[in-house]
Amino acid sequence: MFRHTPLRYAALVVLTSAALFQAFTAQYFGLEILTEILILAILVLALDIVAGFGGMVSLCHGALMGVGAYGYAVLSTKAGLTPPVAMAAAVGITASISWIIGAICSRSNGIYFIMATLAFGQMAYSYVFEAPIFGGDDGLGGIERLDLSFIGVDLNDTRTFALFCLVALVAMYGLAVMVLRSGLGRSFSGVMHNEQRMRALGLTVWRVKADVFGISGLIAGVAGVLAAQHIMYISPGLMAWTVSGEALVVVIFGGLGTLVGPLVGAAVFVVLKHELSSLTTYWHLIVGVILIGVVMSRTNGIFGFIEDYFAARNKAVEANPKATEVTKDA
Repeated sequence: MFRHTPLRYAALVVLTSAALFQAFTAQYFGLEILTEILILAILVLALDIVAGFGGMVSLCHGALMGVGAYGYAVLSTKAGLTPPVAMAAAVGITASISWIIGAICSRSNGIYFIMATLAFGQMAYSYVFEAPIFGGDDGLGGIERLDLSFIGVDLNDTRTFALFCLVALVAMYGLAVMVLRSGLGRSFSGVMHNEQRMRALGLTVWRVKADVFGISGLIAGVAGVLAAQHIMYISPGLMAWTVSGEALVVVIFGGLGTLVGPLVGAAVFVVLKHELSSLTTYWHLIVGVILIGVVMSRTNGIFGFIEDYFAARNKAVEANPKATEVTKDA
């Protein structure tokens, strides 16, 4: 079962403080980077729920984010729905589609599950790329942001929108923690560790997988809605399999199955991307080398390395407390 440790609480405080500091002090370009980090963080949070706590490595979460983005764009620009209603409907549609995908793919595992989700993602990409209602390869523009002027909030302001994305990330993190600590989350974790035993205990395994995958899709849909409002334009590239692959890289890079780690990974990845791309066009190569180093180190990403370091340090202190006292006295 997922639990918070003092180190994870500390990491959350540091990340939130850094985001708030950036939101209130950065100029336009810094705010755009912050918003990009926050939206990616919501997406990788959704992916970590199913991949890190259920072993369901998905390559369709980029497409699910695209469903949320396109759903909001079409409902708000073509169907004439107000932004709040369009947002709720888009997130609901994404969650429903995600539940269906989870139910269909629930009987597959490992590479077969990965390939099945990849197929769903590619089907969605191909359909959107060709469908006139979605603008084809030209995409859709003229997307409006949520209007909160009735409470004195202008989301057309870059700083305010970044803070709005931060609030959304905090809410989605809270939802993820609540789900993982619930009976559904414990059952989901049990399925990952011993599916046959959970089935023998009478658990409807496919339903558990589908329910959690649906909730994960809901969070991905929120990321999609925010992505559409951020740029105010979307294109089929948002649903390409490379977006899902990038999200998976970030989850592994930050720390699979920690919830906090992917948030760290999102921040590091986006900053690295912008810094390295200004120096060389081969920034993907450098990020790839760093990722290989992280994997070969046999630690669970950046945050896993930090947790292992402090765990080893605490064990050393507990094993030889007198040596610690002598060191302090010296």
